[in-house]
Amino acid sequence: MPLVSVIMPVHNAATTVAAAIRSVQHQGHPDWELLITDDGSADESWEVVRALADEDERIKPQHSELAGGAAQARNAAIARARGSQVAFLDADDQWLPEKLAKQLDFARTTGAPLTFTAYYKVAADYAGQARDFMPTERVIRARERLDYRMMLQQNHIGCLTAMYDADQLGLRTMPDLRKRQDYGLWLSILRDGAIARGLDEPLALYREQHPGSLSGTSRWSLVRYNWSLYREVERLSLPRSIWALGQVTVRSTLKRTI
Repeated sequence: MPLVSVIMPVHNAATTVAAAIRSVQHQGHPDWELLITDDGSADESWEVVRALADEDERIKPQHSELAGGAAQARNAAIARARGSQVAFLDADDQWLPEKLAKQLDFARTTGAPLTFTAYYKVAADYAGQARDFMPTERVIRARERLDYRMMLQQNHIGCLTAMYDADQLGLRTMPDLRKRQDYGLWLSILRDGAIARGLDEPLALYREQHPGSLSGTSRWSLVRYNWSLYREVERLSLPRSIWALGQVTVRSTLKRTI
C-alpha cells in the first residue's frame, strides 16, 4: 500500500475546494497525504482548507500570502512530498473513488514511471460529488502509450489524472511558467526516453475552465506559453519549435470542441 502524495494548488476556490478534498478522502486507497498550497487566495479558500485539515491529519495545508502562480504553488507542495507516487489534483476538479487504487495497480503492472487516465468533462458550475456522479459521454480518452515526440504534438495528459513514480524518478518539479508548467514536467520526464502509459478508463472529473481558475486562459495566450516552453525550457531548435507549435495549436483547438 504505497503512500501517495497528492499535490493541490488553491487560489480563490472557496466554492469548489471542499468537493475536491472530499474526493481524495473518498478514495478506496487510504494511504495518501494531501499537500495543499493556498496561493494567496483573497476569498475563504484558506479557511475552508484549514477546517477540513483539522478533521483529517492526512491533509497538510500551507499558506502563501502572495500569489506566485500554479507552478510555484505545486512545487512548494512537491517539496514536502514523502510518497513513492506523486499525483495531482486541482482545487476545482475531483477524483472518482476508485481512481488511486486502479491507477496504482496499473502503474505496478506496467512499471511505467508516469501514468495517466481518461477523464470526464463537467460544466464549470457542476455542484455534485464525484462519488455520486452519473457517467456521461463527455470523455477525454487516454492514449495507451506516449513518448517524447508524441507529447510535443499535444499535451495528452490531463494534470488531474497524472501520477509519477518518485522512487524511479526522484521528486520532479514543474518549470516556473505561469501556464503550461504541467506540460513542461511531462516533457522533462519523457525527454530522457521514458514512456508514459495511459489507463483508458475515466477516473476523474475535469471542470471546464472559468475565468478565476488557475488553468483558465485564452487560446492565443496558450500559443505564447507553448512557444516559451519549447524554446526556453525544452531548448528546441527554431524549425522543430515551429513544427511542434503548429501541431499542438491545431490539436488543442480540436480538443476544445469535445
